[in-house]
Amino acid sequence: MKFEDLLLETGGFGRFQILILLILCLPRINLPMHFLLHNFLAATPSHHCAIPHQEEFVNLTTEEILLISIPREPDGTFRSCEMFSQPQFHLLLNSSLQPDNDSITQDCQYGWVYDHSQFTSTISTEWDLVCEQRGLNQATATFFFVGVTMGAVVFGYLSDRFGRKSILMLSLVISVIFGMLSACSVSYSMLAVTRTLTGVALSGVSLIILPLGMEWVDTEHRTFSGVLTSISWSVGNMLLGLTAYLVREWHWLLVAVTGPCLLSIVCLWWVPESARWLIANGKVKQAHKHLLRCARMNGRKDFTVSPEKKPRESFSYISLFRTPVLRKISLCSGTVWFGVAFSYYGMSMNLTGFGLSMYLSQFVFGIIEIPAKILMYVLVNRIGRRHSQAWSLILTGLCIGANIIIPKPFTALRSVIAIMGKGCSEAAFTTVYLYTSELYPTVLRQNGMGYTSFTARLGGSLAPLVFLLDGVWRSLPEVTYSGVAVFCGSVAFLLPETLNVRLPEGIEDIEKTQ
Repeated sequence: MKFEDLLLETGGFGRFQILILLILCLPRINLPMHFLLHNFLAATPSHHCAIPHQEEFVNLTTEEILLISIPREPDGTFRSCEMFSQPQFHLLLNSSLQPDNDSITQDCQYGWVYDHSQFTSTISTEWDLVCEQRGLNQATATFFFVGVTMGAVVFGYLSDRFGRKSILMLSLVISVIFGMLSACSVSYSMLAVTRTLTGVALSGVSLIILPLGMEWVDTEHRTFSGVLTSISWSVGNMLLGLTAYLVREWHWLLVAVTGPCLLSIVCLWWVPESARWLIANGKVKQAHKHLLRCARMNGRKDFTVSPEKKPRESFSYISLFRTPVLRKISLCSGTVWFGVAFSYYGMSMNLTGFGLSMYLSQFVFGIIEIPAKILMYVLVNRIGRRHSQAWSLILTGLCIGANIIIPKPFTALRSVIAIMGKGCSEAAFTTVYLYTSELYPTVLRQNGMGYTSFTARLGGSLAPLVFLLDGVWRSLPEVTYSGVAVFCGSVAFLLPETLNVRLPEGIEDIEKTQ
């Protein structure tokens, strides 16, 4: 008997499934608070070189001291990374006479002075990660996503080998440990290591939640399950903006976003192991126990069906490429995941480029994701998963490209286009989780999610570093994000459609349907 038939005997989609999905939303809410934390953790406020011996200028105002000590940009703002080697007192008479001779300027020699009106402290101000050290600041996000990339491989395999729930609990416990250690970091090196290990742990949370919930849901409600779980990510996005607005000191901000993992650990004790996974791995008695509990909670007390025991087979990541159809699915879905994550984090980590405050941008980006996901709920059931995936990612790239052309002064129009692009980007992310869970069979589902999450995190790791390309050409980062999104979206057309198709149990279910 197919697992979907067993679910129907237990009452189909009832209170049991709804409660599981709601509990799984808790850790999902917490994920974006870590994945997008770099926007606030490593924010760089306005700064200029520290000026030595200011006591010698007792008769000058602060503005006048800056005028004779710091060169200006063409727009009149003070430069962030240069100072005059000697005070230029003649500028007090005519400040428009900026020296043309670069020999009288030098790099900052005595540190920097930061504007603390928006942030009490960030890692940029803590360890002076500006100017020549700017790359280290951006690398903080890359370190985190490198950890997520490694974790995808590890936890994808472990959850297929040892079960969904136990590995999910393990990843949450490790997340709390290293999240708190990150908050206690006393050096940049310590922060880089602990944030990397936090990324490893959170990767398990990211890739297990959706399949665990979906494996308890029948075919008819799979889309609802995927979208509901995905909406919790948007709620986390909004909560990150609110939390960062209220907590302006980076140590305590890390504590604030790590603490909710403890609540998730407590609530997850109630969630059962995936009965679908238990049956696929020959653990019929445990599966029957959970199915009986499901039936009783759904009001089907007459449930007596016992699942059939299946021979246990061993699978690995190599199995994703052994057969022709799975090989095609793996190559194409890996490409799509890379494009989805690359463009999503490229937009999400550019909160200051659209004319809104950072906190408001984060909040608005979270809000716009919710109608985008509701729209995708309709579209994936109407036009199918494949076209929804392809066009949402292509439109993301086109919106990013449009903002390259629109002049900077048109802040309102740029903000609207950016919000539309962010909505399309999140729609692509929502669809790719659902779509991938349906493409792979139960025996390989977490291996498949681990592999695709690995390619996605490669995209997430590269996304913050692409901002450094603005030194080559100001618009090169946006051109890169746009081009990758359009190309990877087009690859989605090569994937098979899964609308109204039962979740495959074994590899033969994949190969014989093509």
